[in-house]
Amino acid sequence: MCNNKVMNKVEQEFLDYLKNERNYTKDTIRSYQNDLDKWFDFLLHEDYQFDQVDPKFIRNFLSSELMDNGVSRRSCRRRLSCYTTFYSYLQQKGYISDNPFLLIEGPKMEKKYPDVLTKEQVNELFKVNGERTDELMLRDQCIIMMLYYMGLRASELVNLEIQSIDFKARIARIFGKGQKERIVPFSEECLKAMQKYKTELRPKLMGSKITPVFILNDDGEPLTVRGLEYIIDSIQEKCGLYYGMHPHTLRHSFATHLLENGADLRVIQELLGHSSINATQVYTHVSDKEMKETYSTYHPTAHKEK
Repeated sequence: MCNNKVMNKVEQEFLDYLKNERNYTKDTIRSYQNDLDKWFDFLLHEDYQFDQVDPKFIRNFLSSELMDNGVSRRSCRRRLSCYTTFYSYLQQKGYISDNPFLLIEGPKMEKKYPDVLTKEQVNELFKVNGERTDELMLRDQCIIMMLYYMGLRASELVNLEIQSIDFKARIARIFGKGQKERIVPFSEECLKAMQKYKTELRPKLMGSKITPVFILNDDGEPLTVRGLEYIIDSIQEKCGLYYGMHPHTLRHSFATHLLENGADLRVIQELLGHSSINATQVYTHVSDKEMKETYSTYHPTAHKEK
């Protein structure tokens, strides 16, 4: 049997171990300490010692966190990882003989699929935005077409330099995460929007300034990601189209529509600049989800049952 004094002692030993032997940062150690404090509070409330716990007790704790305290599943999984590491340390140091946390499976995470626009919504967006009469329409049309037709990340668009674009060949050299380079093609429609912005508006925005960045803000300066998000919001407001859209929505739509039209997943992976096929795999689930929703909506029997 271990008393509270021993509990405090082993917690401090573990935190020192994380600092001195594992070289964890102060923020990470603080996070571990907060999680351990919550665990020890629960032990005290239930009148348990840390070496008494079993899988049933641990499940009760996780259920209490999820149901009573409103802790998210993601946070519960993070805490479970902390406690598993802590109890492995206790086992290594001889405080306990077995690690009960190794028998626990964390709460399952709900799958979150990326938001996408339908093809009809994309066409409506291009049409309505193209009917705007203000001068910035040319830049904004260029932005949404590049995001959709090239599948760019927000950071890739705002950092794209004009010399990286081959207008004649309709390709662009993109530097993605980790400065990984890829070549991305774009459509004839996208080319027209880019050229119109490049010749008619970009020189006015730039004025006497010189910048290699292709897309500029209202003051002729390179865009930030936050500035791009603001522009996307303003486009929806000016067009009266409230899709809840953000820059990545158009990237997700690009990938999903390619997949729905029969494109190979490996090709989509290359176009998106994903280092792993697993990251691209989510779009197969998006397509499945869309298919099921369409079936439920339009199949007469399914609709009747619904």
